[in-house]
Amino acid sequence: MIRQHGNRAALLGSTMLGAAVLLTGFHASAQEATVMEEITVTAQKRAQDVLDVGGTLEVVGATELAERRIEQVRDLTSVVSSLDIKEQVAGAMPIITIRGVGLDDFSSTNNPSAGVYVDEVYLASLAQMSFDLFDLERVEVLKGPQGTLYGRNSTAGAINIVTAKPSTDRFSARAAAGLGNYDSYDLEGMVNLPVSDTLALRFAAKTIQQGEGYYFNRVINRDIGRRDLWIGRALARWTPNDALDINLKIEGQRSRSEMGQGEYFGQFPSPLAPGAPCPGSPRCSNFFGYVDLDGDPFSGDWSGRQFYNFDQVATTLKVDWDLGFATLTSVTGYANFARSFYIDTDASPLRQTDFIQTDKINQLSQELRLAGSSEQLEWLVGGFLSTDRVKVTTPGFFEDLFNTRTMSVADQSTDSAALFAHGEWKVSERLSVITGLRYTWEEKSNRGGAVDLVELCPGSALILAPCGAGPIPLSIIDQKIDDTNWSWKLGLNLKADPLTLFYVSASQGVKSGGFFSGMTTATAQLIPYKPERLVALEAGWKRRVPDIGLQASASVFFYGYHDVQSFIRDTSGALPIQRLGNIDQADLYGADLDVTLRPPSLEGLTLQAGLGLLHTKLGSFAITSGTAPSGNELPNAPSLTFNGSAQYEVDLSADWSLSLQGGAHYSDEVFKDALNDPLLHQENYWTFDGRVALISTAHDLEIAVWGKNLTDDQHLTQGINLAALGYGNRNYNAPRTYGVTLAKRW
Repeated sequence: MIRQHGNRAALLGSTMLGAAVLLTGFHASAQEATVMEEITVTAQKRAQDVLDVGGTLEVVGATELAERRIEQVRDLTSVVSSLDIKEQVAGAMPIITIRGVGLDDFSSTNNPSAGVYVDEVYLASLAQMSFDLFDLERVEVLKGPQGTLYGRNSTAGAINIVTAKPSTDRFSARAAAGLGNYDSYDLEGMVNLPVSDTLALRFAAKTIQQGEGYYFNRVINRDIGRRDLWIGRALARWTPNDALDINLKIEGQRSRSEMGQGEYFGQFPSPLAPGAPCPGSPRCSNFFGYVDLDGDPFSGDWSGRQFYNFDQVATTLKVDWDLGFATLTSVTGYANFARSFYIDTDASPLRQTDFIQTDKINQLSQELRLAGSSEQLEWLVGGFLSTDRVKVTTPGFFEDLFNTRTMSVADQSTDSAALFAHGEWKVSERLSVITGLRYTWEEKSNRGGAVDLVELCPGSALILAPCGAGPIPLSIIDQKIDDTNWSWKLGLNLKADPLTLFYVSASQGVKSGGFFSGMTTATAQLIPYKPERLVALEAGWKRRVPDIGLQASASVFFYGYHDVQSFIRDTSGALPIQRLGNIDQADLYGADLDVTLRPPSLEGLTLQAGLGLLHTKLGSFAITSGTAPSGNELPNAPSLTFNGSAQYEVDLSADWSLSLQGGAHYSDEVFKDALNDPLLHQENYWTFDGRVALISTAHDLEIAVWGKNLTDDQHLTQGINLAALGYGNRNYNAPRTYGVTLAKRW
């Protein structure tokens, strides 16, 4: 079991720091930094070498994003250690967990524990996370609380998605076309247009068309999970003088696609499958005797229509104004998002607990920052305002289980304001003190609940009412909550030499409370959950050794986690549900190690590896049947994760080269809920991907053959166990995919 790995994590963490000290003995001057280039990031709201950032940070650049086919946020797990991303429903709503800290929820009214920022604009709802990535400059993954520099507070970390910007340097363009299995193709294009010496435009677009889904629905006798996605982006950059830099971005996405569905599992032995291990097997029965005998997680008898549609329009305006003594930055973001989808929770041909969910989200945010520097201090002060409204409408179809239909609604408005300050104080040429402080005020109001429509005769078995008696309220809420909190950071950075950094830090992050927006049958199930707070202690080391082509980092951390927001089972109403609640405390500790090696003696070879070690322990918490004892592991928190890749590029002629690339990802066993339900447990697993490309430098042309999940491994990404209703379901990762891509640059 995972809990046996705690001592191993501590031991390996100590070993990693010992290795860091030994590697520091390699001598390399700053002038030797020709083999390993600097990696510039904006994690601290200014351009810096990653070696100057006192925290654990992983960067995935544009080239690696394209070559590893990082097409959605969920794909980052293949290149970032200590990261777990699951999808609450197949093909939608990724939930991000960093170092065991994440969010076990599917409510569109909730915001993530790991803040996701697109060009510095925070995404307010979980519903907005299922977007496709294209034409990016880089993705930065920051681990640990990020309260004193970012627009909205977070406890797990932050993911910064940085799109490629227009340039006045020259005209450039790129076009790519790909074909893949499952009758899929994708087209992508970009054009950069210098209009003048001060104005440039950039246009980018992408479509993904998948004519065959991963899943097969025996009820309608065809595959499901097809995709029809269009994305477009227009950017303008105007620099009228040396002091002013104005960037405007407008983008839109449109999807008319289908969702996969979970694999059914039952609770009771069935004469159709004697000897099946019950509960938990698809060959076990539900209350109606249904079983699934084919053993294929991508094949089922799902009722309803499995559509997944969304539309989004977003705009961002960023202005940087050099005032001489400091730079004033304004970031304004607006997004309008709408989606609807059908989910078959019981994963059977019956309509026991099916839902259509419709979300409408509007958000507006404004951030102002003033940043400057002197010989002794790099400083930043700022303020943040945001408002968002999330409206959720969810018809429920319970005809076969309770002979009724329901309607759930939620209308949540959130206003947030914050003041923050951050400083890097230079005590000496090598030693700096990092300080950060943030004050946050947030108010949320929610109106909604659920009603039994009681529109089917002879009546609803859910509440024992005759048809025509409804609609009858099941739950109702009209409540407002507010919260004020402080976040802070204190750290020390020691540059042993220009290419070596040691750091220690202590920080606190807070994630606000809120309201559950799923189906409920009792008002008590709508009580708001409280804010969660995480105090993090971290020590780390970073080193670049140019003459051997090495860049490495190592860190150890301890988290004290309080009022943890996590799924709990609630049977206080007529229908048992999973909803978000609070667990008093949890302790986490672990280590991270990341290494990149480009040996000069083997030109063209790049080796990368990332290792994450983690031990988690939940305190005791109340459940409907009593108390879950202390000692459970946090959900989605594997004790060991590993990512590795190797790439070798060799010249075939003066004009052509060959690139060979392979990657591997490993995850230790993991539970998918706080109860550590053995039916929602995943054993350890490996996934592999690969790519072979022919590149013409003379023609700026590339032809690539690629494959993902080459061994066709299936592992559990999420599940739900509704034992009281006689069933559950499990979602799995995508099967093996492969294809060919042709790309051309001008």
